[in-house]
Amino acid sequence: MRRRIIPWILWVLVLSGLVLGIGIFSLCVGPAGIPIKRVLSLIFEGRGGPEYSILFDIRLPRVILGLAIGGALSLAGVILQGMFRNPLVEPYTLGISGGAALGVSLNIALRLHRTLGIFSLPLFGFLGAVMVVMLVYSLSIRKGILKIEGLLLTGVMISFISSSLIMLIMAISRTEDLHGIIFWVMGSLGQPNWFLIKAMLLVSVSLLVVSYFFCLDLNAFSLGEEQALHLGINIERTKRLLFIIASLLTGFSVSVAGIIGFVGLVIPHFVRMFVGGDHRILLVSSFLCGAGFLIFCDTLARTIIAPMELPVGVITGILGGSLFVYALYRKGY
Repeated sequence: MRRRIIPWILWVLVLSGLVLGIGIFSLCVGPAGIPIKRVLSLIFEGRGGPEYSILFDIRLPRVILGLAIGGALSLAGVILQGMFRNPLVEPYTLGISGGAALGVSLNIALRLHRTLGIFSLPLFGFLGAVMVVMLVYSLSIRKGILKIEGLLLTGVMISFISSSLIMLIMAISRTEDLHGIIFWVMGSLGQPNWFLIKAMLLVSVSLLVVSYFFCLDLNAFSLGEEQALHLGINIERTKRLLFIIASLLTGFSVSVAGIIGFVGLVIPHFVRMFVGGDHRILLVSSFLCGAGFLIFCDTLARTIIAPMELPVGVITGILGGSLFVYALYRKGY
């Protein structure tokens, strides 16, 4: 155990430094470039002006939100892949993202956000995610036993149904509403509200801490449910709690930033190649790596064809798919 602690600490320090470096890089680049010395002086001196406004009103919120959502999606992916013992499971497999997207699409199509306010969009997204979670859970539990196979299959079918309903809403929506639905479904970190950003960060970090109470349980699950039971794990209680944690992480992320794919699927695989499969290091490493990955993708999305901005889901799909192919065909993995 002592032999592992030092490499684990080094990995955490390296990944933390990487996230910090990517965050500073993201603050510096853009249509209005700000030198790193100027960024540091603005952070510590706190003076006003155009550069101050660009830094603290536009770029810094995106960096913090990227940290929270990238970490949350990666953490949810690690938990679900460990729980299902399936390398293709990701946060969106269980239909949670489809329910959230359906809720937001209904809100936009009915123009409820114009009367209820901008907060109604993430609220409807979260309510849609909660409804899907309750539906999938109720259909998958039998006599107090949560069927893993049933949970996965039901989630996939609910996801397909939600996608079809979203396409139906898009087909009958007005042109001006259609653009809002499409851009939201493709994901964006351009959330201007600091309350939602702080709430997402709090949820993300808090559930990372909570997930560490189940790191040994996840290690036992990798041996199979029967072996975990013999090791003294209350598998039914653990499965329910892990499902709730992953659902909350995914539901909050999708309701705030839309559907950002591939982060929860690719990052856990990529991190396992370097730190191994022990969840005591895998959880925090995936959180940090997912945070850095999403911040970097968002930086590319807003600068690659500036002044236009791409949906961040486009960049995560391209880079995430490439990383997944690399991880899949890497020799010895």
